[in-house]
Amino acid sequence: MESPTTEIIHHILILLLFIIAVGMLSGRLASWLRLPDVAVFIVAGMLLGQGLHLINEASSSLINQLILSVGSALILFDGGRNLKLSGLRKVWITLSMLSVPGVIVTTLIVGAAVHYLFGLDWLFAFLAAAVIASTDPASIIPVFKQVKIKERVRETVESESAFNDATGSILTFALLAAVTGSGSLHIGTMAWDFLKTAVGGILVGAVISVILTYLVAHFRLGVLKDYTTITMIVVALSSYLIGDLIHVSGFMATFVAGLIWGNADTFGLSMDDKLEETASFADNTSVMMRMLIFILLGSQVNFRVLGDYFWPSLAAVLVLMVIARPITILLCALPDRKVKWSWRELLFMMWIRETGVIPAALSGMIAGMGVAHADVISAVTFMAIMLTILLQASTTGLVARKLGLEVKAEPAASRPARPMGKK
Repeated sequence: MESPTTEIIHHILILLLFIIAVGMLSGRLASWLRLPDVAVFIVAGMLLGQGLHLINEASSSLINQLILSVGSALILFDGGRNLKLSGLRKVWITLSMLSVPGVIVTTLIVGAAVHYLFGLDWLFAFLAAAVIASTDPASIIPVFKQVKIKERVRETVESESAFNDATGSILTFALLAAVTGSGSLHIGTMAWDFLKTAVGGILVGAVISVILTYLVAHFRLGVLKDYTTITMIVVALSSYLIGDLIHVSGFMATFVAGLIWGNADTFGLSMDDKLEETASFADNTSVMMRMLIFILLGSQVNFRVLGDYFWPSLAAVLVLMVIARPITILLCALPDRKVKWSWRELLFMMWIRETGVIPAALSGMIAGMGVAHADVISAVTFMAIMLTILLQASTTGLVARKLGLEVKAEPAASRPARPMGKK
């Protein structure tokens, strides 16, 4: 007779192998349909979860939380690894505006819509809006692995998705404290929490990555050079873990760690002889993580709750997509005269704002706490995930081509030495 521990191990292995097998088939289907794989993964999850009941993993389970945390951290690290510091310096004004004021603007507009559509009190309406106000790096970064667009647009949107998670999470927790406690917001406390969480995450990721990058790539101190790929994983996961343990943004930490690792040449370090090995490993790991994340996420879509609030949820998410996002981009990017964004670039950024892992996790936490109107928040969150991933992610390539922002793949001989994405 099997012990309970053995049964748990078998359950985890069967679940992982089943999801990966489905993910590989879904990936081939996505390639054939010329769709981003995250869209097909989430549809497969919905079919296998609530449809056929072949995946029944609760969002609160340990294996689900582990996959979300580790997968998101590795995807974020890979996103940072593929960005250039020189490119971010050019768009820092737009990036700063989108990452903080942009999330607040989105919360205010969508919160007003939720208030009138559902008849909720203002604090609860803003709480629902704050959950879905940030964009999701685990959704966006994989899409740009498959759809090649102008570099400065890609770097801005990917970096925004990493940095605005801190703002969205802090805003959500501040509103949650207000609805469960005093009933009022403390702006000073929110500002301090943001600084502590965001800046702390940046410092944690920078310190860990600088130290371990030197131990890998320095010509005299590179004692870990033979373990470059293993060290890369250690940098990603330890940045997230330490950030989380000291209550700063673990996701911010792992993104910054990836940014420094991928720009080692800026610090006079070289990983040229390990680039192909690390890039191939990172690409394959990222693919497997998004299979696990989005098939599980799709399997947990609650159609009953979604059905109960279908029309007001649909209207609220449409406000997010076609009103709040364009206004946010115009207010935060258009004034940046240093970059001088074209209208085609602005239109593209208006369309790209996928919702995914972080909002799903925040919504699940609120439901687990038994907060009033948690069912409404869950319905709006699930609708945002479904619409933005299935509609916006799947049309990213088409929109990029129509706006003339797609970049054709370079011939192998002319590619730069440092790979910038999936081979």
